[in-house]
Amino acid sequence: MSTFHVLLVGIGGFFGAISRLWVSQFISKRFVSDFPAATLIINLMGSLLLGILVGSGIEGSLYMLLGTGFMGAFTTFSTFKLEAIQLHMDKRKKELILYNVLSYGGGILLALLGFELGMLL
Repeated sequence: MSTFHVLLVGIGGFFGAISRLWVSQFISKRFVSDFPAATLIINLMGSLLLGILVGSGIEGSLYMLLGTGFMGAFTTFSTFKLEAIQLHMDKRKKELILYNVLSYGGGILLALLGFELGMLL
């Protein structure tokens, strides 16, 4: 990987992280709940968008910027796992199951949908 690609990933990551913060704050203001809706929605959006990128055949520098950088920072697997553990520790079994099913199942379905949509571009 070239220095240029490293810079592209960093730039994309910067904007992805800032976007995640904004979207998370927007969602949290509208869905006042102990359920981790913001992380769920962000990760589902990310699955769809990354599917579109991959399906459209974007590669090289543009993929480094958008796919690896932006989408890598926009989505958050670590926060998802931390929130799932918190639901488990709080003995919120139904919410934990719902969160996992929606995150994994919804993520896969939306990535597939995004891939199909991307192939149409």
